[in-house]
Amino acid sequence: MTPSLSQNSSSVFLPYRKLRRIALIVPGLIAFWIMIVHVSPPPALAQALSALQENSQETLHEKSIDDTVVPPILVPTAPVILDGETLFHVRGVSALPAEERARRILERIDEFGSDLSRSTQSLRLVEEKGVTMIFAGDQPLTGVTNADGRLEGGVEREVLARIHLKRIVDAVETHREKRKPINIVIHIAFSLLATAILVLAWWGIRWIFDKLDAVMEPRYKEQVKDLKFQKVIVLQAHQLWAGLRGGMHGIKAFLLLLLLYAYLNFVFRQFPWTAYIGKQLFNIILDPIRVIVRGLLSSFPSLVFLVILVVLLRYLLKFGKLIFANLFIGKVTWPGFDREWAWPTYRIFRTLVIAFGIVVGYPYIPGSTSEAFKGITIFLGILLSLGSSSIIGNILAGYTLVYRRAFQEGDRIKVNEILGDVMERRILTTRLRSLKNEEIIVPNSEILNNNVTNYSAAAREKGLILHTTVGIGYETPWRQVEAMLIEAADRTSGLLKDPRPFVLHLALGDFCVSYELNVYCDRPYYMMDLYTGLSQNILDVFNEHGVQIMTPAYMADPEQPKIVPKDQWFTPPAKLPDKPKTGDT
Repeated sequence: MTPSLSQNSSSVFLPYRKLRRIALIVPGLIAFWIMIVHVSPPPALAQALSALQENSQETLHEKSIDDTVVPPILVPTAPVILDGETLFHVRGVSALPAEERARRILERIDEFGSDLSRSTQSLRLVEEKGVTMIFAGDQPLTGVTNADGRLEGGVEREVLARIHLKRIVDAVETHREKRKPINIVIHIAFSLLATAILVLAWWGIRWIFDKLDAVMEPRYKEQVKDLKFQKVIVLQAHQLWAGLRGGMHGIKAFLLLLLLYAYLNFVFRQFPWTAYIGKQLFNIILDPIRVIVRGLLSSFPSLVFLVILVVLLRYLLKFGKLIFANLFIGKVTWPGFDREWAWPTYRIFRTLVIAFGIVVGYPYIPGSTSEAFKGITIFLGILLSLGSSSIIGNILAGYTLVYRRAFQEGDRIKVNEILGDVMERRILTTRLRSLKNEEIIVPNSEILNNNVTNYSAAAREKGLILHTTVGIGYETPWRQVEAMLIEAADRTSGLLKDPRPFVLHLALGDFCVSYELNVYCDRPYYMMDLYTGLSQNILDVFNEHGVQIMTPAYMADPEQPKIVPKDQWFTPPAKLPDKPKTGDT
């Protein structure tokens, strides 16, 4: 083995030695060329270079001017398509765009192909000045210029014209062959057979999957358990089963769509009028997906920025929520900041953060610079400004009520003629429960624009004053009336003993004296029950002392004046005032 290797070593390693030499020679040549370009060459070399430069200029001058007008890759072209087959591409000029030129050429070829009396042998090439024309008899079909040749990679004009002529001849013969009645009938038969196969295959796929569904559900549904991770249920059993069934239905839908695609592709290709659709069907289906994928890939940096922005804003909101939650429960306190302001203030903070995120991230949203996107945003802005004035008014009113401390949840309030307990205070509305256990929803703007009576605010500290009015005739001593009213208040349970009830004389009317009894309570939610009990006790006390609660109407002057004699001023339950002791002033 060793001798043989040494004998062949020179032949084996010779290429590698040459490569090593080339690796040394190439950098030397490059360095030499740089020296020639950047350093003034010797006189003999300078003369040779000047001669080469003159020759190259003459060669360039001989070329046509349109060689350097537009690179071929930038020239717009359009295909000439007959029965779904692309014959060739043509370029255009400003006066005749490529699409219009291709359309005219196709019309002439289609007209020639549809005329069965004209043979393809009549197709011929005619050389004219700077262009090779393709004629069908005496009718020109198209022409090939030098520019068309350069567009195809520098092909000679005559060669390209012969290629176009061959493509036209083949396309016309195929065009006529497909339109023969016998071929049309055969293709109709093939299409009907394909339709029958489609129906059978469609029914078969549905039958198979229905059977699988009927077999799998009784056998495997009970075996599917909850998906847990460290004793935490991630997915419930019914959700997993629904996912499995959804996967089976997805496979069935995919097979049915694949079957439908194969059927349409086959049937469209059978007829020359729809052959182009059949050949482009796959692209028609995938083009939207390609556009979406390319759009996502081109927008990937912007999407990454949006994801990072969303993550940062999310953690900022979590931090803010933690701060305001501690304010609400009292672990964190700010001077002058009420605890009930915590969550409304957090909602304002959240709105501002989200608005800031939208402003920062808007330029990075894919499609945000398009005119359609701008038009939609303007349209939505107009709708929002025109249709949400009342909504914005209610939102501002809701926050105003919060910071004004007008009432709290659980308070009994009165808005206009609505009396009830506050069940819930929202941004837009406030829910009240009336005394008849009715739920009333009042817009916050209506509460802000009307007087609000809060029966619970002062009751928690000083007590709520309940009052009732009675009219008693002048023949009843006022001291007796006051004593009876105070006694009725003392009999009523649920009223505060301290502060004491008191009576006010409201008016000396024409027929009676109006008395107002005022009592204190600390339970405004039972105010109607307290009013009822107070009225009952007033009736009982006045009946016990024989005093009528009525307002007599004036008919005529009485025989005796309606006055109270002095000896009756302290009629029970009124009490004589304590006599002042000797020496008291």
